[in-house]
Amino acid sequence: MKNNLIQKISRPTLRDQVYDTLKQGIVTLELLPEQKLNDTELAEQFGVSRTPVREALKRLEDEGLIESFPGAVTRVAPLYEQSAVHAFTVAAVLHSLAARLSIPYLDTSHYDMLKQFNQELIIALQQQNASAAIQADDQFHDVFVQQAHNPEIIAALSRVMPKIRRLEYAKFSSIDHTHSPEDHRLIIEACEAKDSLLTAERIEQNWMSLGNWLASSADHAQSATDQGER
Repeated sequence: MKNNLIQKISRPTLRDQVYDTLKQGIVTLELLPEQKLNDTELAEQFGVSRTPVREALKRLEDEGLIESFPGAVTRVAPLYEQSAVHAFTVAAVLHSLAARLSIPYLDTSHYDMLKQFNQELIIALQQQNASAAIQADDQFHDVFVQQAHNPEIIAALSRVMPKIRRLEYAKFSSIDHTHSPEDHRLIIEACEAKDSLLTAERIEQNWMSLGNWLASSADHAQSATDQGER
């Protein structure tokens, strides 16, 4: 398996670098769902021993991004849409909590950052640039996450967000994103008013609107599959 994504890396923190690279590749679909992974080949491509590769793969398996089966078969996890839909509910609550906690720490510089990232999101959506749009959205919400000053929120989000973003990459062209910039504008408006409860409510709604769309999409897909099997 040869992939331009994977290149030789240098010490220190080999395990973390391997983990970060593989995780990014899985989320962005550069490593395809159900693609087989071989630790020996990966170690050669990274230019490291098999130990940090195996440690990274174990961590990714714990997070549900890869799967291992008897017979030493390891593969990128399929796109389990229902699992991602469940993750949206968790992410919505966590992001809402982060927003509520962050409001006392936000100032004009943060509002300017939020407006900038929202403008970048608008441009990326106009260009149908999935990577840029998802990055801008991540940066927008990360303002609240970082200013909440709660490492447990960061840790919890790090486990659920990859499943969400991975599904977004897969469904990007069919998702209606038109509401997101307006949602963000209303969130910024509530921030500037220092209304923590309204900000938290609007952020939760922003996440759940996309989660509900994906849930509906997953239900329709399952219904079509069930009908085809009859």
